Amino acid sequence: MRRIGFVLKVKRDKIAEYKQHHQKVWPEMLAALRRCGWHNYSLFMRPDGTLFGYFETPMSLQQAVADMAKEEINAQWQKFMTPYFEALEASQPDEGMQELEEVFHLD
Repeated sequence: MRRIGFVLKVKRDKIAEYKQHHQKVWPEMLAALRRCGWHNYSLFMRPDGTLFGYFETPMSLQQAVADMAKEEINAQWQKFMTPYFEALEASQPDEGMQELEEVFHLD
């Protein structure tokens, strides 16, 4: 299982609303993530909107994102979430994830 860490940046004026949406992620989206091998998925946010995401998967980040791209609900979720992010280098948030290099793991 690979551990994937990534960063994105939520717009300051959208932080509260972004958090609200993640208290009730669409059940179809949660099912798609599980189907596509995203395990132990967590999001952490600094007060400035810097978002750190973490999940475990048997594949690379690129393959995990590609598998999710095949899910119709993912296209809807990404379109819905796009306005919440700043400085995206891609057309939607999941394509703009900047993977972090793992430099230490206790186990």
